[in-house]
Amino acid sequence: MKKLVIHPAFGVRGTIKVPGDKSISHRSVMLGSLAYGTTTVENFLTSADCVSTMNIFKAMGVHIKQLGTRLIITGKGINSLQSPHKVLDAGNSGTTSRIIMGLLAGQPFTSRLTGDQYLRRRPMKRVVSPLTQMGARISGPASASFLPLKIEGQKLKGITYKLPMASAQVKSCLLMAGLFAEGTTTIIEPTSTRDHTERMFSTFGIPYKETSSTIAVKGPVKPFKARRIKVPGDISSAAFFIVAALITPNSKLVLENVGVNPTRTGLLDALRAMGGKITVYPIKTRYGAEPVANILVESSQLKAITLDNEEIVPRMIDEFPVFAVAATQAKGTTIVKKAADLKVKESDRILMMAVTLKKMGANIEPTADGWIIKGPTPLKGCKVSSGGDHRIAMSIAIAALIAESISTISDTENINTSFPSFEKLLKQVIEK
Repeated sequence: MKKLVIHPAFGVRGTIKVPGDKSISHRSVMLGSLAYGTTTVENFLTSADCVSTMNIFKAMGVHIKQLGTRLIITGKGINSLQSPHKVLDAGNSGTTSRIIMGLLAGQPFTSRLTGDQYLRRRPMKRVVSPLTQMGARISGPASASFLPLKIEGQKLKGITYKLPMASAQVKSCLLMAGLFAEGTTTIIEPTSTRDHTERMFSTFGIPYKETSSTIAVKGPVKPFKARRIKVPGDISSAAFFIVAALITPNSKLVLENVGVNPTRTGLLDALRAMGGKITVYPIKTRYGAEPVANILVESSQLKAITLDNEEIVPRMIDEFPVFAVAATQAKGTTIVKKAADLKVKESDRILMMAVTLKKMGANIEPTADGWIIKGPTPLKGCKVSSGGDHRIAMSIAIAALIAESISTISDTENINTSFPSFEKLLKQVIEK
């Protein structure tokens, strides 16, 4: 079992580039595989999760050549996927399993989808239910609530579906299904979620319509051509280093070429509201529809805030573990509400962050949908486990930078699911 040993730091300084965005990397493979022609993807995230997506499409007959962080995908069109000869394994990737289910539901073949021990515990009913309304035939444990699932491809019909909770994965799953469905598939969102699928549709020339609260695609869509895609740096990966620079004294850090899609920058808004010195410098890009920027972060005295806004919480749901670390160093009482979805991630992140940060000396109490965190509190080094969750592991590593002694985090091989170069980049910027 891999361990991460973190020494206290006396500063976080330098200039780095975080790896390609995970969400965009997934979608570039999915739509590149359905396009006609050769799609080139630059700065692809070669993490375990994204490789799982790539391997699933290879198993369905798509030729994908990988040259480091560059992919060359030879697509044969939207109706070219072949029946896989093996079980499709999503590994630890909730994004892969949920989004691809919409695509598989409309294929003229039967497929079986599974994942690792952690993914098999995560809820799938949120995508199975609306897909069933579209005519999908999906079976598995507890009325198809969990992986492994059998997906018998059917002719789908478009539906209008109101999301019971904000979820980019459910929205994207239904949009993928809508590509193959007869008629219009309309998704109504309670609040805006990350729009990478819609932006990728624009890149590939797939027509769709949207209003302030709805996204609609009319299927079956006509064949679309391959494109060249450059994946920006992942804001969720950058988040760890942003918080590290804010809470560690004597820090000044520049993160280059980071994706700053407004549906993903809730953490920046929250940290700025706390008094964080974060400056965003937009830069022009040649490929793709995603905004990109360089981000300058400097050590800051943070003050507590209350986060219970349904507009901001979904825009930083993946960043809450490391936000909790920042809150331990903010003056006053930080309150997080309406983040109950954290309970059904790779772990119960509300509980895990409370338990681990408490062990380090933080004043943090879990609630039904968030935390109450009082600060600032000094942290102490200790031995903790990630619980098999990559974001917990990396968040605790950031907290350990300001601890009074050495910390050891066990069960950290899971970091490879999203950020394989995390430890290397961390060593590059910390001053001991």
